[in-house]
Amino acid sequence: MKIKATVKKHYPNAKTGAEITESYLSLLEKEYKSDLKKMLFATSVCSDDVNVSTDFRRVLSRPFTMGGLGGLPYSGFTGMVAFSHHIPDGGDAFIFYGPHIGITDNGELGKMRRIGQSRLTNSCGALMLALERFKQSNEEPTYVPQSVYYDYQQIQLEQSLMPFKHEILHSDNPKKAITDFTYVAIDKQIKQLVKMSINEFTCDRIFLLGGVIINTSEEFNDYVDVRNFDVINTKNTNDFKSVSILETEAFKNL
Repeated sequence: MKIKATVKKHYPNAKTGAEITESYLSLLEKEYKSDLKKMLFATSVCSDDVNVSTDFRRVLSRPFTMGGLGGLPYSGFTGMVAFSHHIPDGGDAFIFYGPHIGITDNGELGKMRRIGQSRLTNSCGALMLALERFKQSNEEPTYVPQSVYYDYQQIQLEQSLMPFKHEILHSDNPKKAITDFTYVAIDKQIKQLVKMSINEFTCDRIFLLGGVIINTSEEFNDYVDVRNFDVINTKNTNDFKSVSILETEAFKNL
């Protein structure tokens, strides 16, 4: 299929959302002997309506929503603690997170054709707005107090990406770069929040799956470019290592 080749050109390791769902649920159940009926699922993905790429919700009920614009975990420490308190007895925690980026049928990144529309729109809209603001100003943008109050998430997103501004603007593809650096920011924040709240978790394990969601037109599958998979033992707080998808046989066989 043409769209698959188009996606693979930019994200060689990407797989469809359905493939990611099936592979990782199988991994959790068979490799880690996790009872999916007792697993509490959380997401930190953008609030954009297109982000239904994976089908984890079909199996893992009652998702706890941490993310907002761009996918940053705006629920913060309080949200992570609340999530930790909601896990069923004898169950595990599973968090899926990351930013998203659209791709057109012709391979342009940062835009997509949405359901029921013939025109192209930005995806992720919040990230493309941040990119435009970065291009327009040599300095850190200033915000009027009313904007800070009424547009908090967008401003926080831009502030989180400010350390990467130079690299983003001077990259070969700034739209892809700002998405990649947003992943770095989300990954760092999620792991910091888990560390801050680790003693609140009554479960033994926390599974973290992070990646970039690639949105395509409605007649095609969306894709996910997995960046890392972490298994955190809550009883051993020193055991907090990111596991590359390429490092173990279990991941190689996904």
